[in-house]
Amino acid sequence: QVELVESGGGLVQAGGSLRLSCAASRRAFIGSAMGWFRQAPGKEREFVAAISRSGSSAFYPDSVKGRFTISRDNAENTVYLQMDSLKPEDTAVYYCAAKKTGYSVDVGAYDYWGQGTQVTVSS
Repeated sequence: QVELVESGGGLVQAGGSLRLSCAASRRAFIGSAMGWFRQAPGKEREFVAAISRSGSSAFYPDSVKGRFTISRDNAENTVYLQMDSLKPEDTAVYYCAAKKTGYSVDVGAYDYWGQGTQVTVSS
């Protein structure tokens, strides 16, 4: 059963914007902190953003802070990632993830994963 489905990836020029969406099953979304991760070719999957269950708190690594914004619509079981001022180094497959209870930056801590959406930023 597919629990998380990402969409919104694509090709964009450096400096541009994209908005990723992640539609979640009720089982995956309710009571879960939600996160976004990314994986570039030859690299490990890395934390990009997370949002608390209520949506009142968000967390980012320094590499995307000030450029990316995570949000969630608890009525629609959907989480978003607004990406602005994109750089070529943001090129990766972006994954949505859900974690019961509190958020984490640890890939291994998440319970549900989507299949990913490709984001390519050209220079």
